Amino acid sequence: MNVAVIGGGGREHALVRKFAQSDRVETIYAIPGNDGMRDIAEVVPEIGETDFQAIAELCSSKQVEWVVVGPEAPLSEGIADYLESRNIKVFGPRKEEAKIESSKAFTKNIMEKYDIPTASYKAFTDYDAAYAYIESVGAPIVLKKDGLAAGKGVIVATDMDEALAGLDALMSDSDAPIVIEEFLEGEEFSLMVLVNGDYTHSFEIIAQDHKRAFDNDEGPNTGGMGAYAPVTHIPESVRQEAVDRIIKPMAEAMVKEGLDYFGVLYLGAIVTENGVKTIEFNARFGDPEAQILLSLMEDDLVDVLEKVGRKEAFTLTFSPGFKVGVMLASAGYPDAYDKGNALDFEAVREKSFVSGLRQEEDTWVTSGGRVLLVTGEGQTIEAAIDSAYTNVDQVKFNEDELFIRRDIGRHAIK
Repeated sequence: MNVAVIGGGGREHALVRKFAQSDRVETIYAIPGNDGMRDIAEVVPEIGETDFQAIAELCSSKQVEWVVVGPEAPLSEGIADYLESRNIKVFGPRKEEAKIESSKAFTKNIMEKYDIPTASYKAFTDYDAAYAYIESVGAPIVLKKDGLAAGKGVIVATDMDEALAGLDALMSDSDAPIVIEEFLEGEEFSLMVLVNGDYTHSFEIIAQDHKRAFDNDEGPNTGGMGAYAPVTHIPESVRQEAVDRIIKPMAEAMVKEGLDYFGVLYLGAIVTENGVKTIEFNARFGDPEAQILLSLMEDDLVDVLEKVGRKEAFTLTFSPGFKVGVMLASAGYPDAYDKGNALDFEAVREKSFVSGLRQEEDTWVTSGGRVLLVTGEGQTIEAAIDSAYTNVDQVKFNEDELFIRRDIGRHAIK
């Protein structure tokens, strides 16, 4: 069969690689894709990820049987609705269901209504009211933009100066609401869940992302500076608690609200002294968690999609050992950064996922904020960390132009 992957980043590179391993897949169309996928997919850079008509025409003409949507933007704009109306199968939620990511207030309201554990919160559209609320509750506190922000529209303010500056930043350029949340203490983890209405299949292992830009979890929030899996120092009982108290109730709540979710549901959760609580939901695979989890998954992705479509019970199989990914990012990210900087990753290309690179003749140059996820693996987390950084050190780049974190996976070493 032929399949299509929508998106052009590292998560989509991982999806393309996973489909390329399937004996059932003949051709993969990556729309728009990136140059790192050209060895295993037909890349279609002339079609943008929100050009629904062109995507539909290509999928119809090429007899594409499955479309998997990677990024949040086309989901929130209704790509699943558009393609399904033309009898093209899509793994990804429709516009209304994708509001679980595109509207934090929408999602918080559902969690409050159905008593799903999360931080206490209030939503504001009025600056003065939000200002007064922050002054009344104090810091630390969390401010979130209500809408898509590529993982960067969150400010964790440790003091009042940061909180009020964050309020100014989030409310200065948009009329969209902001959500102000209670700050939760604890260790975070990511759980991917396959959902079809009231049916859920939670991944049997969890991952851990590193959101802050710099070592020791310092600096601004980013789309993710690295990830690893499995997270064995967080016990299985915690994953199961998340399934029982958050995932299953949320799926049931969406059905009760008249929603019919089909796709991946990402749970960002935190282990607090009062149990597991929800930090966020996303309507797609996490990035860079997808690169790690899909690499570890031994199952055929087409088989998995079809089983979810039929609401079948099954077990995912993951390779033994650990996998760690370290993100190379452009200097200045997540704020302003330069493009067009050269790097050479040929020595570790098979161990890397392209996020923001393009090829100019024989040279790779940067084209985004997050550039390349370099991975390593091992039978212990320590060995996987060592492997990842050994591979990173084989990438040639100017250290004034790119940066990395040197502590990915260290939370797992006690």
